[in-house]
Amino acid sequence: MSARPLTVSADLDLRLVVPGSASLPVRAEVRYEPSDPYAVHMAFHTGTGEVVEWTFARQLLTEGVTRPTGEGDVQVWPSQGAGPETAYSGQQIVCLALSSPSGRALFEIPLGAMIEFLTKTYTAVPTGGESDYVDVDAELALLLWSGPEH
Repeated sequence: MSARPLTVSADLDLRLVVPGSASLPVRAEVRYEPSDPYAVHMAFHTGTGEVVEWTFARQLLTEGVTRPTGEGDVQVWPSQGAGPETAYSGQQIVCLALSSPSGRALFEIPLGAMIEFLTKTYTAVPTGGESDYVDVDAELALLLWSGPEH
């Protein structure tokens, strides 16, 4: 019997793009749990001490390091930091655009850090092996038992 893969996590130093001003540093914790093998969870730490969490498809982030992808609330694309006023000037980055009823945000993530994190997730659970880690009985029970109350 093989050992169950461990959770993969990393701290990322992102930049929040502020139109007409210098970008702002934002720390984010990114986490991948084999028990939720199709998703990546990202917790953004705001300057107020609040944590804002988003969940993305692992495949969306994977595709976004090489080409523009996503529609609507989450879009990801590769780019190069531009302008002398940006922290990642001249470096390869991944842009992550988020939109919600409370606002929009554009983050720049160092490409190398994102690739390193994603590589570790695919080492933990390879492409095509995700279904091996989904507890179908538990998911079905959750769906059946969480129906509307009468």
